[in-house]
Amino acid sequence: MKLSKNVEERIKEFPEVNWPAFLEKTVERKLDHLKRMEELSTQLEKEEETTDWAVKLQRSSRKGRFDELKKKGLI
Repeated sequence: MKLSKNVEERIKEFPEVNWPAFLEKTVERKLDHLKRMEELSTQLEKEEETTDWAVKLQRSSRKGRFDELKKKGLI
């Protein structure tokens, strides 16, 4: 990886830090996070059909409910 001159100069101010190990661990964490987000996105895509079905089912069960409650004087 290439760092800007500014960052390279600032890193030199803290020679006690193992910068290569720090950078590697940070990149690995980010890659793990991105991979997990990708997996979750794929899982959501697979569940989209079921979710759409459930929403349609719920909406259809509520259809006419307002008029029914209005006739009973509850609304």
